[in-house]
Amino acid sequence: MEPLNILTYPDNFLSEPTKPVENIDEKIQNLIKDMASIMYQAPGIGLAAIQVGINKSLLVYDVSPRDEERSLQVLINPRIVESEGTTISEDEGCLSVPDFRANVKRSASVLIEGVDSKEKPLRIEAEGLLAVVLQHEIDHLNGILFIDRISSLKREIYKRRVRKNLKNK
Repeated sequence: MEPLNILTYPDNFLSEPTKPVENIDEKIQNLIKDMASIMYQAPGIGLAAIQVGINKSLLVYDVSPRDEERSLQVLINPRIVESEGTTISEDEGCLSVPDFRANVKRSASVLIEGVDSKEKPLRIEAEGLLAVVLQHEIDHLNGILFIDRISSLKREIYKRRVRKNLKNK
């Protein structure tokens, strides 16, 4: 299998909704290991399978502080079942939208259901950074980038910069 790379905007694959993981087999376990390694190297705090070119509803994340022990979390076929309140996630960034950060309107708290890498059902009540990370990564699984959630003016400025950079390469 060829090594996985992080896809970046404007790759159209990033706007595809993912397919559910039907079977958590060895292939999925290896994908989880590869994604964790890519996320930590980047360095990032969350990564969805679609971001590495795999059309599966799977994400990994680790919001533990960098100077503490790693605590990799895996969420398969996640969905937001409840959300409450509104918050502005300041300076949100994305490995698939390099060199760009923005304030993004998000739910203040979310309830998420899915399964872990051992098919154990999970219910996660999250707020703060964890809620933002989970909403951001689940957006990826639904084909939504964080720049789709910012003002059209800021989005256009970013898109123009990307087009210019691509033209100059």
